[in-house]
Amino acid sequence: MPASEHIDQAATKADKAILEAEKRLTALADRAEKTVQEGLETLRAQTRVYADNAGQSIDEAQRYLTEKVVERPLAATFTALGVGVLIGLLLGRR
Repeated sequence: MPASEHIDQAATKADKAILEAEKRLTALADRAEKTVQEGLETLRAQTRVYADNAGQSIDEAQRYLTEKVVERPLAATFTALGVGVLIGLLLGRR
């Protein structure tokens, strides 16, 4: 068998190997993309749940605070005044 035939056979095998490698890389990229997409969907779903829970907690805290202010308006006023003075003192030191 002449050397040119060996070279042709080697080139054909190399071409086949390259095509097979491209197919495998494409399949791997598709699987990776699918995995990332699924992960993003899971993250979005969890984020929605956390945001809903946080919103409910804020609403409950707001209702509680409103009830306490209505029950004891003077105490709430002096508490707010005290917090304001403390913040003013802390900011005034800078």
